[in-house]
Amino acid sequence: MRYLTARKRAVGKGASHTGTAHHWSMTLSAVALAFMVPTWVYIVGHALGQDYEAVRATFARPFPSILTALVLVIGMRHFAMGATMMIEDYAQGTTRKMLIMFVISLSTVIAATGLYALVRIAL
Repeated sequence: MRYLTARKRAVGKGASHTGTAHHWSMTLSAVALAFMVPTWVYIVGHALGQDYEAVRATFARPFPSILTALVLVIGMRHFAMGATMMIEDYAQGTTRKMLIMFVISLSTVIAATGLYALVRIAL
């Protein structure tokens, strides 16, 4: 007699074996971005058009700089996961692998460049 619940038997049985985890991850990052991006747009919009010293003063404070870093990291991770899903749906073979590596590399480079620029402005 097996003492497994229906849920335990169903875990990992989807086509990719990670569909539910991927869906939850995308949902979580989407909700986080839905709250962070409007606040970030307000902060960046307020700093937009000001002189360099005013922008440095804005991003020298902890909240705007941490929020900007979170938007960059979470946004690029969300982009990479969504683009990877799209590529998996429409490409195949070596093209799929190359495109996935490109998308992940692109999102990592954008996040790293943005974080570097943020550190340079904030410090």
